[in-house]
Amino acid sequence: MSISFDKALGVHPQAVALRLSRAELLSANLANVDTPNFQAKDIDFAAEMQRSSLSFSTGASAQEMYRVPYQPSSDGNTVALDVEQAEFSKNVQDYQASLHFLNMKFVGLKKAIEGK
Repeated sequence: MSISFDKALGVHPQAVALRLSRAELLSANLANVDTPNFQAKDIDFAAEMQRSSLSFSTGASAQEMYRVPYQPSSDGNTVALDVEQAEFSKNVQDYQASLHFLNMKFVGLKKAIEGK
């Protein structure tokens, strides 16, 4: 009897990959906080996880959305430093949690293989 890693690991690999993509977007937003006309982008994590669970292809890239600014800047930049820092911190914590859940799945699989 073979082990299906897709079934054994569940949604955790997709969650880790999506959190990584979101971290890249958020860090780009932070890096461009002073760039004129830069438009902040983000990913709707819940919607993307639902889309990935419904689609058969796991290689599809996440749909990026432009963030609506609370206070428009005179130079056209939509990055709000405090919002981006808070979202980045939250995403880091969620990424670490996703890695922890994935690690627990691997520990469980290792125990099952070893017969413990």
